[in-house]
Amino acid sequence: MPDSPLIETFGALSDLPGLKHGFLLRSPEVEVDCDREEALARLEPLHTSLLVAAGVPRDHLATGEQVHDARVGIVAGAHPARLHFPATDALVTAIPGQFLGVWVADCGTVFIADPVKRVCGIAHSGKKGTELGIAAAAIRRMQEVHGSDPADLVVQLAPCIRPPAYEIDFAAQIVADCAALGVPAGQAHDCGICTSSDPSRYYSYRLEKGRTGRMFGFIGWA
Repeated sequence: MPDSPLIETFGALSDLPGLKHGFLLRSPEVEVDCDREEALARLEPLHTSLLVAAGVPRDHLATGEQVHDARVGIVAGAHPARLHFPATDALVTAIPGQFLGVWVADCGTVFIADPVKRVCGIAHSGKKGTELGIAAAAIRRMQEVHGSDPADLVVQLAPCIRPPAYEIDFAAQIVADCAALGVPAGQAHDCGICTSSDPSRYYSYRLEKGRTGRMFGFIGWA
């Protein structure tokens, strides 16, 4: 993946051969003092160009209608596709070349990779989603549908809002939930960064009172 000041990657995932991932950051060139749908429309051309440069075709990218719930969508079939899942906050796939993505602006992006079965998942997990166990639900679906062993998984939590900027440390709960399912401590990684700490790099729903853009996390096996 080419270096870009607008894409953040994580070492634990970059170390897995054949896995592509990234976290699209704030762009100073795009004005996003507007509601969510308008902000996403304004960011669409930039996000598309960044994804293409990272080797992620938009017609091979699945996303969900993120509603802060615990539904997990399974992207199945023989070929990658562009799909959008209603009322869905996490996605799982074992299709080579199929990518999964979520938008966030303070909520956590949880990347999940199984390098043994070559399965991957991604979850949008904020306060409510974490209370409902969305990341754990994604791991369970990887187990049920694809036979993943939690002991093989690598989990990475991207920047999200944290105390003292936010009253709930949902990042710590996500890591604890993964450990409770059997993900080894050394394979559940949290970057530890608060999205409200650097408004030049991250969008923050709380800091900007809801009128802001969205980061975009993506993952997939090539």
